[in-house]
Amino acid sequence: MANIDHKPSRYMLNLLHVLPVFSDEEKGVVNTIVEVSSGSINKYEIITESGQLKLDRVGYSSLAYPFTYGAIPQTWDLDNDPLDIEIVNITEPLVPGSVVEARIIGGMKFIDGGEVDDKIIAVLADDKRVEHIRSVEDLGEYFKKETTYYWENYKAMKKPGTGAVGEFVSAADAIKIVKESAERYEKEYKPKFED
Repeated sequence: MANIDHKPSRYMLNLLHVLPVFSDEEKGVVNTIVEVSSGSINKYEIITESGQLKLDRVGYSSLAYPFTYGAIPQTWDLDNDPLDIEIVNITEPLVPGSVVEARIIGGMKFIDGGEVDDKIIAVLADDKRVEHIRSVEDLGEYFKKETTYYWENYKAMKKPGTGAVGEFVSAADAIKIVKESAERYEKEYKPKFED
């Protein structure tokens, strides 16, 4: 789990830039850094440059995250942030800042304030309770309704109408999004590193 190809260091490593994207590419399992646990209204975000977890904002309403939320390392989405991932059907809240392995089951196309901000949808890779879940369809129609409602309304009290959910996509299409984001990271973000 979370093996890093890096010599031991006295200094804190920025996991966004040292963890590989996939922990098992053949099975569609990605490394994920947890930012927000399900049930929270606080929006935590990893500072891309340093790797620390920061309280980005307190939710504008009592609408809580219905899933665990995080970032996939060494990816770069079109909104100039690491690619977002929501992990569903969590039995117990996960600790923000922890690293988990998540198996991709699909994705959701999303526009936030005019920017593409797609979401990868996954389950915990080593949780036997969700082993049978292979696609977003396995989660049922209510999951889609709840997730759509959340993303279209989570900023409604501050910036109404800024979130627009598009289609839900297959695991194969979601993996393509991850790989495109990993390529974008290599081309657009990695050249910014200081030696």
